[in-house]
Amino acid sequence: MLRRLVAGLAALVLVVEAAVLVLVHFVLGRTTHNQSMSIAGMDPDVMSTATYVMGAGIGAFLLLCAVLLVVAAVRDRAPGTFARVVLVTAAVTHGLLGAIAVGLVGWGAFAVTMVILCLLVLTLTLYAAQDEGMAGARGPGGPGGPGGAPDAQDAPPTPFEDLKPTNP
Repeated sequence: MLRRLVAGLAALVLVVEAAVLVLVHFVLGRTTHNQSMSIAGMDPDVMSTATYVMGAGIGAFLLLCAVLLVVAAVRDRAPGTFARVVLVTAAVTHGLLGAIAVGLVGWGAFAVTMVILCLLVLTLTLYAAQDEGMAGARGPGGPGGPGGAPDAQDAPPTPFEDLKPTNP
């Protein structure tokens, strides 16, 4: 139940973040276009178009992450390999943005990015813990396989009888 709640909450937060970032990029692109701003002689139209495209890209990425989290929450199964890579990328990105946001925007932006980072990491770790717990149950006999007989993988290591200590 907790896994589903955290994954759903993380998906909701990512959708809100995507909407806010798309809006911010739209306002920045509009401002750049209306005022014909230029940095080091760059074309203002290229800069405003790049801002629009970047906002759409960030929004699409965050919506992809939200969809992957919703799928994990609905199925109550761990995300697949592709989804994990995408979610870990989002978590690392939020960590870096949080570190940058402290200096540029302030502690409020840092706190928001860290909350999102925590939700992503918590979702990944809760589902990873579920996978490890399910790996032991292989069949009707329990952890050892059918009839409870241990597999070669579960057998204790052989003692090292030939090894002698080098110090007296």
